[in-house]
Amino acid sequence: MTDERNVDRGAAATVPDESRGSAPVSRRSFLFTLGIVLNAIAAVLFAVPIIGFVLSPVRRRAWQAWIALGPLTDFPEHQTRLATYRNPFVKPWDGDTANLPCWVRRLGGEKFQVFAINCAHLGCPVRWFPESGLFMCPCHGGVYYADGSRASGPPPRGLFEYEYKVESGQLWVRGGQLPTLTEPV
Repeated sequence: MTDERNVDRGAAATVPDESRGSAPVSRRSFLFTLGIVLNAIAAVLFAVPIIGFVLSPVRRRAWQAWIALGPLTDFPEHQTRLATYRNPFVKPWDGDTANLPCWVRRLGGEKFQVFAINCAHLGCPVRWFPESGLFMCPCHGGVYYADGSRASGPPPRGLFEYEYKVESGQLWVRGGQLPTLTEPV
């Protein structure tokens, strides 16, 4: 008779008590769940830049707009002039930094070259010297020919050239383009 009582007590001890609620979480199941959550977070963090890279051609055109630089009469033939346009994608706190300068070179008729003012080396503003027909960078001695190609110094390439169009007697530039090395040379 004592054997039956011991057996019943042992069986009762292994059966979970459903009146207490669910069984306690084991360390193994907790660590397994934590591992899955951390791996999911890591996957999302790795996926965001990849998705941004894949969708960048779509976003690039959305952040560009045509902006008028002025009438064609403001740019005499065979001369290079400094022009300024307002960045179309400004924030209220941008102030004067939203005014972007560029060099406009009129080749003749309706043919132009519109250059970013930034040196291709470290982004210092280049100056135009009409006497020598050269763009020169004061920071590290970069020199560019009148057509924007690299002449000498540390710059790895020529000046960045903006897209332009002539419409209704106005010169338009595509604003929002960045003069970076990600663009084709």
